[in-house]
Amino acid sequence: MNQVEHFGWEHEHIHDNRNQFIDVLKHRLGNSPDIIYRDIVYGNNSVLIVYVEGMSDPKSLIDGMLENVDVAASSKEESPEQAYERLKKQGIAMGRVRDTDHYTELISALLAGGSIIFVEGHSICLLVGTESLNQRGVEEASSQSVVRGPREGFTESLRNNTALVRRRIQSPMVRIEQRRLGEQTRTSIAIMYMEGMADEEVLSELRTRLDQVQLPSVLESSYIEEMIQDRRYSPFPTIFNSERPDVIASAILEGRVAILMEGTPFVLIVPSLFVQAFQSSEDYYQRADFASLVRLLRYFCFVLALLTPSFYIAITTFHQEMIPTNLLISLIGQREGVPFPAFVEALIMEITFEILREAGIRLPKSIGQSVSIVGTLVIGQAAVDAGLVSAAMVIVVAITAIANFALPAFNLGISVRILRFLLMAIAASFGLYGIMISLIIIALHLCSLQSLGVPYMSSLAPLKRNSQKDTLLRLSQRMVKKHFREN
Repeated sequence: MNQVEHFGWEHEHIHDNRNQFIDVLKHRLGNSPDIIYRDIVYGNNSVLIVYVEGMSDPKSLIDGMLENVDVAASSKEESPEQAYERLKKQGIAMGRVRDTDHYTELISALLAGGSIIFVEGHSICLLVGTESLNQRGVEEASSQSVVRGPREGFTESLRNNTALVRRRIQSPMVRIEQRRLGEQTRTSIAIMYMEGMADEEVLSELRTRLDQVQLPSVLESSYIEEMIQDRRYSPFPTIFNSERPDVIASAILEGRVAILMEGTPFVLIVPSLFVQAFQSSEDYYQRADFASLVRLLRYFCFVLALLTPSFYIAITTFHQEMIPTNLLISLIGQREGVPFPAFVEALIMEITFEILREAGIRLPKSIGQSVSIVGTLVIGQAAVDAGLVSAAMVIVVAITAIANFALPAFNLGISVRILRFLLMAIAASFGLYGIMISLIIIALHLCSLQSLGVPYMSSLAPLKRNSQKDTLLRLSQRMVKKHFREN
């Protein structure tokens, strides 16, 4: 049962009496002190303006009405219906004006930041879009920084975000579909795509999944991501997110669909492919040869971040014959006083680094970076001096952490961190054989994933030669014609 059904006023029509109208609003809204009721005289009629203080900006609306009173109001007596029509057509020089005769729509618009205009004696109200502009300005995206490229990032305003995308795609084929999710929050979301380029099956599936979302509150785009993703328990992200307008605009031009939401700067992109997590917007602002080398480096970093600790554990525990003699002697000398096996040693260091990583995020920015760097150096050196871990293990964990940071997609980095611990345990139990079997299982799992019906490993499994122009390498712009359905 939603909130509207609970109160039983989903079909209640608006009263034409001012006092009854105010009594109903105060009853529904709990007589909240931030709901402002302002009476003005318009011609020979009484007009009531209602808005939420701090969420609405009704100054221009009220000033415009007062300036137009003498012009709009005639010397003869006007009925409330005539005053309403004159007010609607001449008294309000603003956009997004609509009528309503139900309290449900009226209160939804009011709580979204709109203003209500009520003419006493008339049972229809005007809803005027007067949302406040008090919001964070456009700033540089903090989670996806680039050396060369636009510095703009999304904000928490839905309308600002759609405008940032429209500024980059000035095409009449851009389509925006808006709806609300969350029984209590009534959060506005928008689906943005290019008509004729977006796959109709993907759009239909997305609309169906959004219609099936039944949540009391939707406060961030991750709520939507969790509800519409194909595999809830897969460690790999099947929905991409970004806070960069240029990334979203590029995805829309490729035929993908963007999901924007009020209250968050992170925009979702569907469908999402595995190779997309290794692509950065900066790849297309640099020369093709340099961008290709950097992209290959990211794939290599993905392998390092995933396998380095488990490979070290397997080699030192089960396959010492694979280590060169001089290196083996050095490793044995380092581990001479270490009381733990390689797996426990790696587990201690990985967990310690994860704690330092989380602490660096939560601490104030002025000291967070210093604490994380100093803490890593001091704890690592102290652990080696105390004989708890070997110096080689500190190097392995450091290489793993740095390689993890080289991945452009933060959510893929989280997946790598989860799988890394599982592979470490398997390597400690079964050695390189366990790692190989685990990699086969991971590959099979990746090939079985889909993102709104689109294969997650498109362009790699099965391998398509025509779609390799922007997968492992980034060829020149003349040769690249990107569309996710071609991958």
